[in-house]
Amino acid sequence: MINFFSSLFGAIIFYTTIQLPTFLPLNFEKIARWLPIIGILLGSLLVLADGVANVINIPVLTKNTLIIGLWIYLTGGLHLDGVMDTADGLAVQDSEKRLQVMADSVTGAFGVMSGIMIIALKIASLTEITEFRWFALILACSWARWGQLIAIAFYKYLKKEGKGAFLKENLAIPLDLIFGSLFIIFLAIIQFWYLQHSWWLIALIQGGCLIIALLVGWWFNHRLGGHTGDTYGAVVEWSEAIILCFFSALSNNLI
Repeated sequence: MINFFSSLFGAIIFYTTIQLPTFLPLNFEKIARWLPIIGILLGSLLVLADGVANVINIPVLTKNTLIIGLWIYLTGGLHLDGVMDTADGLAVQDSEKRLQVMADSVTGAFGVMSGIMIIALKIASLTEITEFRWFALILACSWARWGQLIAIAFYKYLKKEGKGAFLKENLAIPLDLIFGSLFIIFLAIIQFWYLQHSWWLIALIQGGCLIIALLVGWWFNHRLGGHTGDTYGAVVEWSEAIILCFFSALSNNLI
């Protein structure tokens, strides 16, 4: 039981900038299984910040920009850095040099453009979401990290070493995948009991998020022949942005 929760504390430290008491035990071996839970935690913090912004009556566009800024801060820019490095790598025609370019700390033009696009999509989609913003934030954060969990589990890791290598090595399949997917039940319960969504709308929203998370991870695998720590981050960021766009379209038409 101690090792179980110590891996949760390790996941919080590894994936976020949240500070925990120093006396808590840390275990980094099984942190990948906690990815969707980390997403729910991050989404909840963003919801809290969104509520505070509403209370003090911050204008919508300014509020959304601040929320995205907090989002980046809470992850330490880890995933956004992966987006930019991945974009620079994909811009290289020579596949053998892509990993070398992605490992370079210098950000190129394609990296900058992809980072700007991610931020713009998130701000724009949040601005369009007027109903159930809190649920959209939790939905995007949790499902995007489930997509990363799937990428870790099923796709080849392209480097012998790196931050992402130990994540794959320590992932127990299928137990960790089953555990990491339990959040879906939690989200469905919220939709059914609290939001009072119909079963078809629950299936549409959860199924849409599932497809987005799977396709983003598959696309990077298709282009690179596998994944790295950078592409794991890119899976999270692009999935979050696309899920918010998806929810924005639904909120204007169905919800």
